Amino acid sequence: MEIIDISRKLDVTTPTWPGDTPFSYRVNWSKQHTGSVNVGNVTMSVHTATHVDTPFHFTEEGEKLDEIALSTYIGDAFVVDVTGIDSVQLEDVKNKLKNQGGKRILFKTNGWKIATIFPELIPTLDKKVVEFLQELAVPLIGLDLPSVDKIDSKSLPIHHALHIANIHILEGLDLSSVEEGEYQLVALPLKISGSDGSPVRAVLLKP
Repeated sequence: MEIIDISRKLDVTTPTWPGDTPFSYRVNWSKQHTGSVNVGNVTMSVHTATHVDTPFHFTEEGEKLDEIALSTYIGDAFVVDVTGIDSVQLEDVKNKLKNQGGKRILFKTNGWKIATIFPELIPTLDKKVVEFLQELAVPLIGLDLPSVDKIDSKSLPIHHALHIANIHILEGLDLSSVEEGEYQLVALPLKISGSDGSPVRAVLLKP
C-alpha cells in the first residue's frame, strides 16, 4: 500500500489568511530545564494549511466539528485534474465524475502557485458542478486551495451551495504530485468540541 501525503507543512513559512493567527511552534519547557522532557506549544488558526471547514464556519446553525461523522473523512476518493481551468464548469468534469458516485472528490487545480505565499486569485467551481456532485451523493470535496470560494468573497456562495447539498469541505491540500484517479482518503480532523474547523493530516492510500 502506497501512502501519499497530501498535507501542507506547518512551520513559520506557512501562510495564513490575511489577519488570521499565524502558525507558531516553540518549546515551552526544554529538557535542559525540566531534566526529563521537551514540551512544545502550538498557536494557530484552525483554518491554516490543510484543514476542514464545518458548516458552523459560515452559518450559525451549521454543524460543528464534533457533530460530523468521522466516516465523512475516510473512504473512497477520486482525484480529478482541472489544472489550468480558472472557473471549473460542469462540462469540464462531468464525464470524468459520472461513475464516481458516493466518493470523495478532490480537485487538483495547481492554482496555489507558491506554497509560502497566500494566493490573491484562485480557481473556482461553478454551482452546476456542486449540483452534479449532489446528484452523485458525494459526501465531501477537497481541493488544493485555501477556499472553495474566491479569496475576496464575503457571501461565500459555494460554501453555502455545498452545505445545502450536504457536502463537506476539505481545503488546503497538496495534490501537486498526485495523478488523476481512484484512491482511499484519510483526512481526520482533531476532536475539538464546538469548533468551526480543524487542521488535518491528509493522506491518500493507493494499492
